[in-house]
Amino acid sequence: MPATAKEDKSKSSKKTAAAKKSSPKRKKSSPKRKKSSPKRKKSKVKKDLVIVESPAKAHTIEKYLGRKYHVIASKGHIRDLPKSQMGVDIEHDYQPKYISIRGKGDTIKELKAEAKKANKVYLASDPDREGEAIAWHVAHVLGLDEKEANRVTFNEVTKDAVKDAFNHSRTIDMDMVNAQQARRVLDRLVGYSLSPILWSKVKKGLSAGRVQSVALKLVIDREKEIKAFKPVEYWTIDAEFAKGKDKFQASFYGEEGKKTELPNNEAVQKLLAKFDKKQPFTVSKVVKREVRRQPAAPFTTSTMQQEANRRLNFRTSKTMNIAQHLYEGISLGKEGTVGLITYMRTDSKRISPVARQEAAQFIVEEYGSDFAVKKERHFKNQGDAQDAHEAVRPTSVYRTPKSLEKVLTKDELRLYTLIWSRFLASEMTPAVFDTVRYDLTQNGVTFRASGSVMKFAGYTKVYDNRSEKNVALPALEEGDEVKLTKSDNKQHFTQPPARYTEASLVRALEENGVGRPSTYAPTIQNIQSRNYVKLEGRAIVPTELGEIVDGLVEQFFPDITSVDYTAKLEDELDEVEEGKKDWVSVVDQYYKPFSKELEKADSEIQKIQIKDQPAGFDCEVCGAPMLVKMGRYGKFYGCSRFPDCRHTQTIVKKVGVTCPKCGEGEVLEKKSKRGRKFYGCSRYPDCDFVSWDKPISRVCPHDGHFLVEKKRKDGMVVLCPNGDYKEEPIEEQDEAAE
Repeated sequence: MPATAKEDKSKSSKKTAAAKKSSPKRKKSSPKRKKSSPKRKKSKVKKDLVIVESPAKAHTIEKYLGRKYHVIASKGHIRDLPKSQMGVDIEHDYQPKYISIRGKGDTIKELKAEAKKANKVYLASDPDREGEAIAWHVAHVLGLDEKEANRVTFNEVTKDAVKDAFNHSRTIDMDMVNAQQARRVLDRLVGYSLSPILWSKVKKGLSAGRVQSVALKLVIDREKEIKAFKPVEYWTIDAEFAKGKDKFQASFYGEEGKKTELPNNEAVQKLLAKFDKKQPFTVSKVVKREVRRQPAAPFTTSTMQQEANRRLNFRTSKTMNIAQHLYEGISLGKEGTVGLITYMRTDSKRISPVARQEAAQFIVEEYGSDFAVKKERHFKNQGDAQDAHEAVRPTSVYRTPKSLEKVLTKDELRLYTLIWSRFLASEMTPAVFDTVRYDLTQNGVTFRASGSVMKFAGYTKVYDNRSEKNVALPALEEGDEVKLTKSDNKQHFTQPPARYTEASLVRALEENGVGRPSTYAPTIQNIQSRNYVKLEGRAIVPTELGEIVDGLVEQFFPDITSVDYTAKLEDELDEVEEGKKDWVSVVDQYYKPFSKELEKADSEIQKIQIKDQPAGFDCEVCGAPMLVKMGRYGKFYGCSRFPDCRHTQTIVKKVGVTCPKCGEGEVLEKKSKRGRKFYGCSRYPDCDFVSWDKPISRVCPHDGHFLVEKKRKDGMVVLCPNGDYKEEPIEEQDEAAE
């Protein structure tokens, strides 16, 4: 081989050897590739599952708790007594037969699937008896250990409150569950025993319940009082006095220093003869005082419903629906979803120290230190209050109504403003008034003038539940003389008690200890939906059907309609919750005498025929006589040939006034879709006259326009819609709950 070839061969072999040294060996590198190539499976950390009632709360609470928690909703109850049967084993200690609620199958499947994957399950339903029962039912369905500390409750849906609740988890409170179970079982026994009797004796579809029977009786008893009421005549004398150029009002008080009534015009004339209108009156007494008016307590469920009805004209059900939404949480943009108020089902007026401190700080910053109370103010709860939760208040006073205008609906903002203002006012100083009273006397006849001027606004800066106006009087001293410039004698008649409104009925139920915060709204809704009562404006009026049902229940089941009986049961349910009584013995104590009444009623109640009355005119379709019939929504005209002829007509009420627009038709009282009363022409649609206020047959003396009656707080007034004319109020008791 030539030398050059040998050199080339040796060079190439050296290069190969060098390349082998520099490049990694395949045998050694292959294990490294095997180590790096397979991807490691990430081990999934099990999350804790939290079950709440409402889907609206689930997302908010999950955000507060963080990644280690998954939050889902049971959407209320998932088990209950069956609708198709009694569902209570009377022979074996009233054991309830619970079944899964129809339509909740998918929810139960989801709960089971998520619970299976979870590290631990927490039950965070609402903090009341109903919520405790829901937690117990969920625990049963999921097979959870009842002895495990998996129950968490919070009074407000805020980050701090929710996180703190999970630091204080507890076991399910079986005393609370049993109290709820006793109520549910007893209500089922009463309702499912009474209703079939009403179906067979009166009409199908009727029902009677334990609390609703008492509510209905209250309404009907009030109606009986109104019908039996006999007005009593009385007179007043209002006068105008003058001191120099200053004029002021006063009213007749009495004679010889004692208050005197004026029962009739004869008494008035005798009194007028005792003094000379042309002679001066002497200021016989001057009383000056500083009056401090304290703020109202923060809202309980009952007072919130009453004030929302009185001020905002909200039905009780509407108030609770809006309050539920505010409690569960509202999206505040960058801040996320936050619960704006504390739990809205409460009978307590208690406020937490943290909330007090925040309110005091806010008051000092916004209004000054003079408006913040120096000493803690404690409001006394009603005697039978459970005091399980705080009063209804904003979760933070720094979320002012003005700051939430863009995120709340109109009605949400109105209710939130009411709650916010009432709470803040309860932590503020009293309003201070300078009051003065003058007794003006001549020949033993005394007129009295009272004045009041606000000296310091106090809590009224944010909330005032009265409509007082400043009445300034001229400065007078004892012995001064004043002139009587004019007087007005007025005849009056005492008024019957006002019909219940939803607000005043809630107050009556609470005062009598009937029901609890969570039952007021559904109770009132029940008696309305069953057509036992109807709304006329704000007034609750019993129907003929309601009077029949109440009469039967009161005659044969007097305990059911007894206020004292029902209130006593509520107290005993409270004792079950406190662990002082056994729930079975409480149910037994009430059911045994009731079961004897059932047997007697079934045999003695005669079938009641609600006969259809002749309407007095014929059917415009077939010519048969029309009848006045009773339907689900009240009375209506129906053809006597039903079902062959199905013609019906709405019953309308004539007000005895000719239509002021067309001059041909009659003005009829009608109702809008929302049940609001209005007035329209009988010739509609040919004549489109309509008025919210009741027209009367007289016309305005100024411009000839028809006059109307309009209800105001000071009574019924007659006025001209154009605003040119107004007559003195016709005194009438206000329906609103004060």
